[in-house]
Amino acid sequence: MTTSQATGKPLVARALWYVSPGVVEQRSETLPPPGPLEVVVRTEFSGVSRGTERLVLSGSIGPSEWERMRAPLQGGAFPFPVKYGYCAAGRVEQGPDDLHGKRVFVLHPHQDLFVAPAAMAVPLPDDVSTRRATLAANMETALNALWDSGAGPADRIAVVGGGIVGLLVAYLAAHLPGAEVTLIDVAAERAALAAELGFAFAAPADAPHDCDVAFHTSVTAPGLATAIACGGLEATIIELSWYGGGTIPAPLGDAFHSRRLKLISSQVGHVSPSRRPRWNYRRRMQAALGLLRDPALDALLTEEIAFDEAPARLPGLLSPGAPGLAPVIRY
Repeated sequence: MTTSQATGKPLVARALWYVSPGVVEQRSETLPPPGPLEVVVRTEFSGVSRGTERLVLSGSIGPSEWERMRAPLQGGAFPFPVKYGYCAAGRVEQGPDDLHGKRVFVLHPHQDLFVAPAAMAVPLPDDVSTRRATLAANMETALNALWDSGAGPADRIAVVGGGIVGLLVAYLAAHLPGAEVTLIDVAAERAALAAELGFAFAAPADAPHDCDVAFHTSVTAPGLATAIACGGLEATIIELSWYGGGTIPAPLGDAFHSRRLKLISSQVGHVSPSRRPRWNYRRRMQAALGLLRDPALDALLTEEIAFDEAPARLPGLLSPGAPGLAPVIRY
């Protein structure tokens, strides 16, 4: 077992577990002894992936996806009980000399202290706060999607869905020279955030047309229809929404074929084919952390809750239609 270097006593960690539909518990566990290529990390913040963890908490991950949807260091198994999450940031308390004492990001569930492979502990840039680093997994998803899309300078780009991934996709796309980027969402309050992050905003009724690329992140059938309607001749529609075990109608009639639209999926489990010969997962994660240097991105972290309050508050934050963007757990 892992012991405290100060007292020699076993280290006991506390973690969040999804134990049944709508129920979250905090459970304790004694940590295993770290090996020579492992680290012990004291978590400072962890990010809640609102879309994915909503599906986990509701038990909506279908049996066919139980293995593919496992988080890298998940505990338990679907459907319940499961220790889930992949956005932990903290400081290394034990480990190899090159990591000891450093702030790191790890794809680990919500837990105040944990052991992980040293190779999975990615040091944070000095100018990225530990709190903001909890956005790294979502930024990695957005970066991979931009690669999948082939979007380039001066393109007209639509992003349907103003959740955290949609906002990060729009943020990255807006940094392409000359690109015209519009976020499309039913929530009018997203307009101020879009302006702050450097791109335009439109309601679905005013969505742009003849776009070169359209991204869909809203996890709704109307949202997918809007994204398809945004595409110009031979445009690419990137589907990032994850529907769990469900299905939705897709409007593939009307002008879908005459416009020769391309509807493709984007998922972060694999590096985009356009980068795969040269990029591995660690390089992509390092790039995602580097893209979080802008303090303006702190505006995406809209709810901060104490770790001890998480079992009571997470069910509400993950309920359908709950306001806010990226909840952060403070340890």
